[in-house]
Amino acid sequence: MIAAREQERYFTPEEYFAWEEQQLERHELIDGRVYAMSGGTQNHSAIKLNIGSSISAHLRGNKCRVFNSDLKVNILNTPNYTYPDLSVTCDDRDRENVFYITYPCLIVEVLSDSTEAYDRGKKFEKYRRNPNLVDYVLVSSDEIAIDMYHRNDAGDWLILSYRAGDRVELRSIGLSLAIEQFYEEIVFEQKS
Repeated sequence: MIAAREQERYFTPEEYFAWEEQQLERHELIDGRVYAMSGGTQNHSAIKLNIGSSISAHLRGNKCRVFNSDLKVNILNTPNYTYPDLSVTCDDRDRENVFYITYPCLIVEVLSDSTEAYDRGKKFEKYRRNPNLVDYVLVSSDEIAIDMYHRNDAGDWLILSYRAGDRVELRSIGLSLAIEQFYEEIVFEQKS
């Protein structure tokens, strides 16, 4: 998803929720400012569905739930709300609000040229403050490549890179899959 600043005014979370309810598009709230979320490419959408389907099938019958980019994530202890491509929560506290979750253990972002730097930098900086988050997964839509930030038992963040032929280990939900499953039926543009 591509975010573009929508309004110059500052919003409280309450104003944001009331305002966004009247909008046709989704908007993130970051530091009081709203940013419109635009659509992605066919690859972006298909990759997101492939990953979501795999996670959903794995979690069937489990208390954990996977959500697509229609559900907000409240960045813990802040008035900020984002729409990650996919999020998973196993925390019962997230059943208390139907409009967002706050305690995801897994967040997936499918990268685009316009959001990659933000997803890797400032967005991850905000997300990683949440002690519930274990895996932050960044998925390329241009090639078979996944970079994952994984919080180990000591609380340190490790960067794990996966490429063609690798198995992706989503330890937050106990799922191991061949990376190719995330890219099933994806056709990449030829680079010149």
